Amino acid sequence: MTEERPGPERGMPPGGLVGRSVEEFVQQLRGFTDRARTVAGSMPTKLSIPALPSPPGAMSAAQLRAVADMVAAQRAGIAGMRAQLDAFDQQLAVFERILEPLVEWSGTWARLEEAVGDLVRRDGGSPEEPGPDPDR
Repeated sequence: MTEERPGPERGMPPGGLVGRSVEEFVQQLRGFTDRARTVAGSMPTKLSIPALPSPPGAMSAAQLRAVADMVAAQRAGIAGMRAQLDAFDQQLAVFERILEPLVEWSGTWARLEEAVGDLVRRDGGSPEEPGPDPDR
């Protein structure tokens, strides 16, 4: 009489043990998920499972187009500001050229007033002191 050894059954290919192990694993997994569903079904409705956010790299074509349009608009705004700054700089340069002769004329006028003031004071009186001269 032959002893039966635990192991692969007769007539099964040598991979039958692995197939049986996978089958048992799948059955255990199904049992676990069934129990998990039962437990989840008996949970109060106040506890809701949060929805998972979309992956960060999953932007739609419309979202990417919106971002690209925003960047282009910002660059156009910067170009507009540059043009305004250039125009303002040109206006300041013209104003500076206008002010240069006025500054020179103002300095000349101040020197002329000082010279005339010195002449008036040498002649016997200052224009600031009206009235008779006490020395006379």
